[in-house]
Amino acid sequence: MDIVHIFVLKTGVEKLKVCNDGFHKEFIEEKEDMYAIAFTQNVLSGRWKYFILWYLKGTTRRYSDIKNFLWDISQGSLTKQLRELENDGVIKREVFPVVPPKVEYSLTEKGMKLIPVLDMMEAFGKEYGEKAKSTND
Repeated sequence: MDIVHIFVLKTGVEKLKVCNDGFHKEFIEEKEDMYAIAFTQNVLSGRWKYFILWYLKGTTRRYSDIKNFLWDISQGSLTKQLRELENDGVIKREVFPVVPPKVEYSLTEKGMKLIPVLDMMEAFGKEYGEKAKSTND
């Protein structure tokens, strides 16, 4: 897998590299809490992944449905984001041997475990986002 992001976490004087290709053994062993956060962030990193997961919540969708929902995303970007989610074991891709090709995506059990994270992000955004700020003024 290509390195998509490189994060440098500073803890004291040491610098630990975290990337999509893996984590330094010392980081995993010595900074378990930070590793868990960085791992989850790497799975979810990508402009559209949160929306894709939310859209797949509770139902199976065809590629064209996802593309129509995320109308502003390019075909290449959508394909890349879907492949990364599939490689991370978060979504399942099922190809049907028909013409024209039919491909469906759904959340895996691992992907379903991310839904509470998205729900918490939604609640946070509702409470502290711009709309919430304007109604509290």
